[in-house]
Amino acid sequence: MSVLSKKISGPLQPGSRRDPIESIQDKMEQLLSRMRLDWNGDAGAVLPVVPPIDIAEDETSLTIRVDVPGWKPEELDVEVSGDQLRISGQRTEEKEEKQQTWHCIERSQGAFSRVVRLPATVKEGQITADCQDGVLTMMLPKVEASKSHKVKIQGLSRPR
Repeated sequence: MSVLSKKISGPLQPGSRRDPIESIQDKMEQLLSRMRLDWNGDAGAVLPVVPPIDIAEDETSLTIRVDVPGWKPEELDVEVSGDQLRISGQRTEEKEEKQQTWHCIERSQGAFSRVVRLPATVKEGQITADCQDGVLTMMLPKVEASKSHKVKIQGLSRPR
């Protein structure tokens, strides 16, 4: 048994009914719970999750979908600069003034920012964005690719 496995699960006791995998899961859950705390140690502040992004391309445009469940359109910001797309969001904590004992706070709050490189040049002024059912969908029309042209080289003919 390695030193790491001894530290995580501890020695198995004879007659113990505790599964060592279950013990590792408990330790991991404790570790992840500690990682959720903000840097000030506030147990109620959960760090927001960076939302997943899907990018699809066809001949004329890019389609980008971002999962943002529970986020309002006014809490989101989208910027395109060159070949980069930046999606960010800011949400403040909702608290009622009633005295309550919180047992679990997992809904994301605070800010996130995500930058992705676009696989094609887009027409920045023609981008559309719509947020419905927790999915932000953006249509980014692509700039037409420049076509190559054969250039005839001019020159003086010299007699041989």
